[in-house]
Amino acid sequence: MQKTNSLINAKALLAVVAAGAVAVSIVGVPAAASAASSSCVDTKSKTIKVGFVNSLSGTMAISEKTVFDAQTLAVNEINKAGGVLGKKIVVVSEDGASDPATFAQKAQKLIQQDCVAAVFGGWTSSSRKAMLPVFEANNSLLFYPVQYEGLEASKNIYYTGATTNQQILPALDYLKTKKLKKIFLVGSDYVFPRTANKEIKAYAAANGFTVVGEEYAPLGSTDFTTIANKLKASGAEAVLNTINGDSNVAFFKQYGSLGLNAKNCPVISFSIGEEEVAGVGLQYLKGQYTAWDYYQTVSSPANKKFVAAFKKAYGATRHTSDPMEASYAAVNLWALMATKAKSFATDDINSVSKGIQFVAPEGTVVVNANHHITKTPLIGIVNGQGLIDTVWKSPKPVTPDPFLTGYSWWKN
Repeated sequence: MQKTNSLINAKALLAVVAAGAVAVSIVGVPAAASAASSSCVDTKSKTIKVGFVNSLSGTMAISEKTVFDAQTLAVNEINKAGGVLGKKIVVVSEDGASDPATFAQKAQKLIQQDCVAAVFGGWTSSSRKAMLPVFEANNSLLFYPVQYEGLEASKNIYYTGATTNQQILPALDYLKTKKLKKIFLVGSDYVFPRTANKEIKAYAAANGFTVVGEEYAPLGSTDFTTIANKLKASGAEAVLNTINGDSNVAFFKQYGSLGLNAKNCPVISFSIGEEEVAGVGLQYLKGQYTAWDYYQTVSSPANKKFVAAFKKAYGATRHTSDPMEASYAAVNLWALMATKAKSFATDDINSVSKGIQFVAPEGTVVVNANHHITKTPLIGIVNGQGLIDTVWKSPKPVTPDPFLTGYSWWKN
């Protein structure tokens, strides 16, 4: 484990301990919640409170502000339709400030002081893992909207973004069809990139790929000179990019300055959506690949309605993206679960959640027993308008397999 990750995990753990949470979940091993504190959620008033915790400042704000907007849109639409169980939703918002320890502290505040019925947010896996023991100790619910590395399940988290077999593995399968087998791995130095790259290397070894380089930079890094030079010298045919946040700006600028481009060394990114294209710069991303389960260009009645509503609320120049769509779906899924359960209590919602369906902008999604949802993987290319066009689509929705139990190359 790198020093950077150790410091992040230590800070997060200290925050959790200081807040009074005692249950800790180890990667790959779902943890049972400890004796949870009595819920303080007020179900007798005419309103019900939910929490938002998103990075509205710091290196991740480039991505997470738009998630906040999508969550707000979903709440406003639900309230306009009458609310949940006859109650209007009231939002209590907190800034995670791109720091895992802050996410844990804010989650504890939302649960114990603000008495919210559920929390929506988080982006980095470090933020999620810092919050996980807080939600388990308090037996509360977190709806996490971003694609991630898998190898986790908790009865207190619903994962509405893609897991590994719904994003990363389809991207590798796509590269295989393009005969691009010399790959270079570049990522931010925290949980998701390092774990995802372990999975990528296991896939690569079983499928004839050669990993010609693997490099990491701290979140928020603006110096990619050394990494870009190593990339150019490696002979890579393609780059798998797990850099998060505004560090992508610096990476792609340096990448382009060395004469690398989408034709001679294409990049396939796992954390760059339409919103980030504008932030990074279209001149650096045009023609580059992305792997997601939703694009603004998806053609469906539900998506046309979603895009129109978002632009009406936030401006005609704003774009929609996968994580924000997954966060929009998350709020709606929670409302459907509470309605079916006729309750806002965690255990009641968990008892009815399996099989809940929502016609999302990406297509119909279904909640599985492992608290992940079915999704339809897409590979896209950034076009000249800053949107992403689908160049490959899974023939059918993919059932989430967060622990990769269906893949022989991972079993050992």
